[in-house]
Amino acid sequence: MSYMQKDAPIFIAGHRGLVGSAIERELRRLGYTNILTRTRTELDLQDAAAVLAFFQQTKPKFVVLAAAKVGGIYANNTYPADFIHDNLAIQSAVIDACYATGVDRLLFLGSSCIYPKMAPQPMPESCLLTGPLEPTNRAYALAKIAGIEMCWSFNRQYGTKYLAAMPTNLYGPNDNFDLNNSHVLPALIRKTARAIQDGAEEVVVWGTGTPKRELLYSDDLAEACVYLLNLPAEEYGKLLREDAPPLINIGSGEDVTIRELAETVGRVLGFKGVLRFDTSKPDGTPRKLMDVSLIHSLGWHHRVALEEGIKRTWEAVRGDLVV
Repeated sequence: MSYMQKDAPIFIAGHRGLVGSAIERELRRLGYTNILTRTRTELDLQDAAAVLAFFQQTKPKFVVLAAAKVGGIYANNTYPADFIHDNLAIQSAVIDACYATGVDRLLFLGSSCIYPKMAPQPMPESCLLTGPLEPTNRAYALAKIAGIEMCWSFNRQYGTKYLAAMPTNLYGPNDNFDLNNSHVLPALIRKTARAIQDGAEEVVVWGTGTPKRELLYSDDLAEACVYLLNLPAEEYGKLLREDAPPLINIGSGEDVTIRELAETVGRVLGFKGVLRFDTSKPDGTPRKLMDVSLIHSLGWHHRVALEEGIKRTWEAVRGDLVV
């Protein structure tokens, strides 16, 4: 039996993004009827007073904090002040409003980049703050770590039930395909689509191609998020420990090299040329594989294989990327 009633007011902060839109689709598929959403023009999530007024008016019982300023290596390295400022402001405003209005459960979404650059592989939740971060996304990672600490602190001081979920690298419909600001997979899809359209014989890939990345299709993440919010009180309570952050990894538990990823994209899109690796560009973290044993122990596993997920993504966006 689900913990969340079908008519319970559920606020999805960031419902137009990759994560939020997938969660909204999943909730509607399951028959939830009282989903609260606001666009950025309707509600500035960095405006604490406006956020509190919205919560007081709509009284959400459950909140998914999927809104964030996100980007790939280039964006993180170029705009670090924006990344730390905007994410801290959003988190503070939403978490404060959750407490002020008595929200039952909050799911705060972060990223696997919160873990140390040289973390053990696969990365368990317990390796948080055990080593230096990857320099290129340090500002974003620190903001997300602060969000985890806020959830833990509110739980300990006020008895709230705030859980922080850390997804691995995500992809799917509604992703950001801008070449300057996107993550690795959408960037590869965009580059490959352009190469096919232009009749180019090569696709240039940043770095050496040797780093490994774990990827998760956005619909799988959405299923995991709703699954966690619907855990029975006893099981959910076990994730909110006094002696450790209320943190849970969400991933596939499988990874591939950037070269293998680029080859898979080429195969799905039908690119017949060659890959050229620009080794003057940064590789980023050598490997980022999540330890997903905790969420597996709760009964959730991913379902969409990587090549199938890329096919679904390409079918959803090809009309926008190919003119």
